Amino acid sequence: MHPPHIPSFALRPLAAACLLLPLLAQAQGAPQQAAVLQAVTVRSTLAQSPVEQTPASVSVLDGEQLRDRQWQVNLSESLGGTPGLLLQNRQNYAQDLQLSIRGHGARSTFGVRGIQVFVDGIPATMPDGQGQTNHIDLSSLERIEVLRGPYSALYGNASGGVIQAWTERGQGRPSVQGSFALGSNGQKRLGLKAQGEAGGVGYVVSASRFLTDGWRVHSAADKNQLNLRLDTQPREDTQLTLVANHTAIDAQDAGGLTPAEWRADPRATAAGPLQFNMRKTMRQTQAGLTWERRLDGASAVRATLYAGTRAITQYQSIPVAAQKAPTSAGGVIDLGRDYGGLDLRWAHNAEPQDGEVGLIAGLAASVVREDRQGYNNHLGDVLGVQGTLRRDERNTLSNLDPYAQASWAFAPRWRLDAGVRYSRVRFESRDHYIAPGNGDDSGDARYRRLLPVLSLQHAWDARTQFYASVGGGLETPTFNEISYRPGGLAGLNFGLRPATSTSAEVGVRQRLAGDGLLRGDWSAALFHTRTQDEIVPAENAGGRTSYQNAGRTRRQGLELAGTLQLARAWQLQGALTLLDATLREGFCDAKGNCVPAGRRIAGTARRQAWLALDWRPDSQWRAGVEWRHLGSIAANDSNSVLTPSYGVLAASAGHTLQRGAWKLDTFARIDNLTDRQYVGSVIVNESNGRYFEGAPGRQWMLGLSLTHQF
Repeated sequence: MHPPHIPSFALRPLAAACLLLPLLAQAQGAPQQAAVLQAVTVRSTLAQSPVEQTPASVSVLDGEQLRDRQWQVNLSESLGGTPGLLLQNRQNYAQDLQLSIRGHGARSTFGVRGIQVFVDGIPATMPDGQGQTNHIDLSSLERIEVLRGPYSALYGNASGGVIQAWTERGQGRPSVQGSFALGSNGQKRLGLKAQGEAGGVGYVVSASRFLTDGWRVHSAADKNQLNLRLDTQPREDTQLTLVANHTAIDAQDAGGLTPAEWRADPRATAAGPLQFNMRKTMRQTQAGLTWERRLDGASAVRATLYAGTRAITQYQSIPVAAQKAPTSAGGVIDLGRDYGGLDLRWAHNAEPQDGEVGLIAGLAASVVREDRQGYNNHLGDVLGVQGTLRRDERNTLSNLDPYAQASWAFAPRWRLDAGVRYSRVRFESRDHYIAPGNGDDSGDARYRRLLPVLSLQHAWDARTQFYASVGGGLETPTFNEISYRPGGLAGLNFGLRPATSTSAEVGVRQRLAGDGLLRGDWSAALFHTRTQDEIVPAENAGGRTSYQNAGRTRRQGLELAGTLQLARAWQLQGALTLLDATLREGFCDAKGNCVPAGRRIAGTARRQAWLALDWRPDSQWRAGVEWRHLGSIAANDSNSVLTPSYGVLAASAGHTLQRGAWKLDTFARIDNLTDRQYVGSVIVNESNGRYFEGAPGRQWMLGLSLTHQF
């Protein structure tokens, strides 16, 4: 594993910080009433374990932390401090957040790609690796875990990283909470949540509505969510959990701007989105049931079944002239999708002690059936309406993946973990739109690969752990990428190969929990990934985009994260990511435009940093400031366009008043205090050069919640 190319001026302070933290932990000072550090159990690895004993880079974020002084609408609000994770709010609710982990998923122009997302055990990533996050209900979350590195390969296809979200469990006395927040650009959020336990059934029901006029022209949105969780124990050794979720979004789409247009007016919208009234409606409903049973003191089984439906109608601003090509799919997408699946798992002694072996075996399967139609986005001279049918197909995606893991505590303070997953993904398309110049695009494709993971960890002492891991990875083409062949040929793009990778990581994690000057925790990780057959655009012609394999790429870097309790009332958190993501081999597209080796992978930034200082003098008052820095992002493969780097500052304060069974919580927040103009997200390789989506200037918000406990 070659060390990442990181400037020495950046490494010196980081290395000093890594050395000083454990020394400071041993320093003796005046006794302080520091907050007690809570034990944290990681669930994203197959074998659940305390975070200090997890052989992987993982960040755990508590639900209360995610909600505190936030809108509770987007993951980007509170996950910006997660090392290795680049998460940008597009200020465009017709598109999902731009999300990548260690450079995986950075090339995605819509949705989430290359990363596995789960909500209450239900995959939000389809078998082809395309997913979304806009149905995650932040107001009822218990926690989110972000898993990075080789270990994530145990989740199969598109596992450049894993994001897992869990709804909190209802327990204790019943309570009802109402909340309201408002802010800049007509933003308003209404929320209602009930939770508790009655008759042996724990319940959480959460409903919310978010409205915004949009910061940019033509970016208004209306988002509605309903989330439910029920828990019960029919027997002492058995647990049943039912989850259900519904999300409805109606949003205008402002599209992107060229760099010149953005510099002239970052709030502007190009003519196309206005003329064609670019917009999107989305409706999704899903439910899942998990059954868990302890067989004896050392073994347990778990089964999860889920099903859902998703409907999308999206109007694009494709010019009328471009839709005249016989191969054009039009400018309106009409998609209906039904999906379902299961995950069966058996575990024996999953947390082995010295000399013991833990075993886990399971089977994950899912199937997606979608009806996809495309229509012209005009009728005669009337633009922005559904016109003539141009695409009609029935697609089926499926996967069937057995997996297993063994953990062996072969010596005191040493543990070896080995895992494997056999990932099998199948595509099938039946084309029902066959016209002159537009042939039959029906076809089938299958991908399969064995994904091994091996990790070794050593507990230096009760608070310090070192680990090293290596694993394989697979990223199949998504259905959109395999749908068309270069040159306008009919049929699926069978020549497009999946991207395969080998990843390695070494890391250290330490808990500072003594009686010394500082309390908290910190972690550091060096990572290196080599990928073969990276998938990139090949041709954009006749209203169709086809893809090809680009050859070898490399992603390597350094992650640092830490939390320090400086005094009784003060807490400092920080995270730093340095990433070198480059092409190791050049490539040329179908038109002969070539990108040489050494160029940065589009959509990636070489550095990002986050600092937050929080003040909590008592149980009533809290306040904080946070700073976020992001280096320039490559907007296209040639790296001819880069976003400006930036740093933004935010401040917030809150107060909690408890009177008997009533609790009133109020807060205020200001984002982008210095009114900095910066690019909020990038539309990678946008064919018209409109790469930039501007971020808002200074923004304010006020909110309150009122809770009554019965």
